[in-house]
Amino acid sequence: MKAERPLSPWDLPAGHPGISYLVGHTPLFALSGDPRFSYCLYVPRDHNADGPPSPLVVAIHGTRRRAETLRDAFADFAEEHGCVVLAPLFPAGITGPNDLDSYKLLDPSALRADELLLDMVDEIAARWHVDADRFHLHGFSGGGQFAHRFTYLHPERLASLSVGAPGRVTLLDPTRPWWQGTADVQELFGTTAASPSAMRRLPVQMIVGELDTATDGLAPAGQRPAPATGTNRAEYLRALYENWREAGIDAQLDTVPGVAHDQLGVLPAVKSFFADRIATQSGGTSGASGVDGTS
Repeated sequence: MKAERPLSPWDLPAGHPGISYLVGHTPLFALSGDPRFSYCLYVPRDHNADGPPSPLVVAIHGTRRRAETLRDAFADFAEEHGCVVLAPLFPAGITGPNDLDSYKLLDPSALRADELLLDMVDEIAARWHVDADRFHLHGFSGGGQFAHRFTYLHPERLASLSVGAPGRVTLLDPTRPWWQGTADVQELFGTTAASPSAMRRLPVQMIVGELDTATDGLAPAGQRPAPATGTNRAEYLRALYENWREAGIDAQLDTVPGVAHDQLGVLPAVKSFFADRIATQSGGTSGASGVDGTS
C-alpha cells in the first residue's frame, strides 16, 4: 500500500480546521519509523512554502520529559524570529522498566536517540518548510547531556549549539572510553572519530545558573564523571568548556545570576544566543545576551 503523504498547512483551503493543528502549538506526532517516540512543534502563524526555509530550533527535554512545556516556552521566540521549534519526546522506560537515561547517554547498545532525532528532522522537513540541513540545538540537564554528545557524532548538522547544566559530561579525550571520553567513538558508532576540527566552526554556548551547585538529582557516585571534572553541574560544565577551549573550539560560558537548576530560568539567555545566530543565518543583526559571560 502506498504511504500517505503528510499534509502541509498550505495543502488545506483557507479556514480548514486542520490548519490549526499544523501551525502554532501542534499535537504530539508519533515518529513514523518508530511510534514509541514522538515530537511536537511550534510553527509560526505565517509559516508558508514561499521564500527561504525557516530556521529550525531543536529543544531537548530533561529527565522529567517536559517536552510540551519546553516547546511552549519557545513559542513567542518562534513568532518573533520566524523559526520552527521542534521538541522531541524520548519516553522513559524504553530499554527497561527503570530506564531514565538511555536517550541522553547515546549508548549504541541501547538507544540511538541521535539517529531518532535526525529521523524526526527529516520527517518534519517533509511537511513544513524548514532548513533541515543545519539546525540550532539546545538541551538542559539531561538534554544538555544529549546535546553535547550529539555534537560529537553529527557536528555537520548543527548551525549552533547551546549546552545547559549537564549532570554528566563526555570530554574530548582519546584516552577514555565512551561515555566519559571519545576514545572508541569510531568503533562504537561507525562514524569518524570525534573531531574538534569539525566543531570549530560551530557557535557554542555553555550555560548554567549561578546557583546550580546542588548535588541532589545527580547520578550515583559510580556513574558520575571522573573526579577531575568536578562535583556539581556548574563544575562539570566548566570542565567541558575548558576541554573544548583547549581543543580550539570557540565556546562561550554564560552564568545566569540568581538561577539554580532551572531550564526556564536560563532560557532568556539561550534565546538571546539563538537570536544572534538566526539573525546571522538570515543576514540580520541582533543584541547582546545580558548575562555574565566568559568567552
